[in-house]
Amino acid sequence: MPRSIHSDEYRKLTAILLDARNAAGLTQQEIADRLGKPQSYVAKVERNERRIDVVEFIALAKALGVDPARLFSAVLIGIDKPQP
Repeated sequence: MPRSIHSDEYRKLTAILLDARNAAGLTQQEIADRLGKPQSYVAKVERNERRIDVVEFIALAKALGVDPARLFSAVLIGIDKPQP
């Protein structure tokens, strides 16, 4: 698997994070405030300009009000889906 943040798998991960934020009705600024980070951090994650590690993933999930294990499960399902 390529380490690029531009891989299809990574784009699926960030799309799921963006969908979760939108479903929660939260802005990038609100998530950033919950994380104690600037809004640009969230924007860069969502635009695939910043790669996150598992600890950051857990923090993002909690800031979204989503169980990290459940969100990770959605990522696994999304990655395993065949491309149309």
